[in-house]
Amino acid sequence: MLVHDATCNFWKFESYDDSVPSLRWKVLMDNPSVVNSTKIGLTTKQLKRSFKRHLVADCLWAPQEAAIICFTSGTTGRPKGVTISHSALVVQSLAKIAIVGYGEDDVYLHTAPLCHIGGISSALAMLMAGGCHILLPKFEAKLAIESIEQHNVTSFITVPAMMSDVISFYRTKHISVGSKSVRKILNGAGGLSSDLIKNAIEIFPRAKILSAYGMTEACSSLTFMTLYDPTKESCVQNSCANSSNLAHKPDGICVGKPAPHIEIRIAGDDSSCIGRILTRGPHVMLGYWGQMPSKNSSPTDESWLDTGDIGHIDDCGNVWLIGRLKGRIKSGGENVYPEEVEAVLSQHPGISASVVIGLPDSRLTEMVIASIRLKDNWQWTDSSSDHPVNKKEHCLSSTLLQNFCRAKNLTGFKIPKNFVLWKNQFPVTTTGKLRRDQVRAELMSYKQLQPSRL
Repeated sequence: MLVHDATCNFWKFESYDDSVPSLRWKVLMDNPSVVNSTKIGLTTKQLKRSFKRHLVADCLWAPQEAAIICFTSGTTGRPKGVTISHSALVVQSLAKIAIVGYGEDDVYLHTAPLCHIGGISSALAMLMAGGCHILLPKFEAKLAIESIEQHNVTSFITVPAMMSDVISFYRTKHISVGSKSVRKILNGAGGLSSDLIKNAIEIFPRAKILSAYGMTEACSSLTFMTLYDPTKESCVQNSCANSSNLAHKPDGICVGKPAPHIEIRIAGDDSSCIGRILTRGPHVMLGYWGQMPSKNSSPTDESWLDTGDIGHIDDCGNVWLIGRLKGRIKSGGENVYPEEVEAVLSQHPGISASVVIGLPDSRLTEMVIASIRLKDNWQWTDSSSDHPVNKKEHCLSSTLLQNFCRAKNLTGFKIPKNFVLWKNQFPVTTTGKLRRDQVRAELMSYKQLQPSRL
């Protein structure tokens, strides 16, 4: 069965009639007077009627065969088509039902696109649980909030950029408390800052807020962590550390424990517990589209997938992320992971966001550079800034931030040598993931670092 609307007519679906023998039904989501098709054509209006005709179900079950091809976000290169099996989608749905708590009484708002693994995996979990689906043409904070209020939405998923937009919309309307119907929020594609968690709790006071770490190649979420549970006494629940934030530490960021069906191990030398994060299980992809393994290769569930992340596992079984292997900066013979430095900078009250990259340097190989965005009422006081200093406002400079990093016990070679004031939003993909390569390319285009020009 192929379901589409009028906006997809340019695809010329009639050409599939002969080339796809298994296509028996085509459903047009609009309501035309005539359905032009050699196949049996239906409309959604017709589907709502009661049919007495008996249809024989002849579904085939192929758990280890391909179900969908889902493309990566392309944060480190060209997007790749990830081929995911039926079993992977099933076990991921069961994990979300068990950990997030999706049920048949839920009203789920589709905030993430269905071409994204986070959107499709959560949608299938809700489909399995039997909940109600509210679909949006695309995510817009105003439209999402109107849908939440209109349909009494109980659950949705976010990325940090989406959560920020929703909170900003409520704030501009001077609304301190939003919908009380929302009970479950699952965040992915990057950790929520302490400020975003605090604001989300105020806007959605009855919602359990969770965060997930994963990737397209692993069919979405590998680990889960509860950030806030309204049924508990403490404000923010964190199984990683006795703190009320995202457990940012010099040795990484805690992302919680693996889902029940997932194996995770660290591949590194014997002298260190830090290494590459590997995963194994039925959730792992069959392969990249166009690069599928041969039939004679080892089964997927016996092969370890390298996530490309560096981290470690603590004594309680929590996974800690240190950074991306591809994003690693080699400075003075030492390894610097940008995420670790960004986690420290995010604790400064004057910084709203930061991106750390390495630029070529004749002496150090790469120099650690931090691009930062200031919060309102904060000013940059370095001599390179063209803006006058208002004594009533808070001020920041490279020296002050370097001293702050030292006070937070960040190792000397990891402290940024230069800071660049970034005026606009940092570039992100359609799913809200940071485009670190674009930040680096833009900084490379300037021979001299001039904060006021960015």
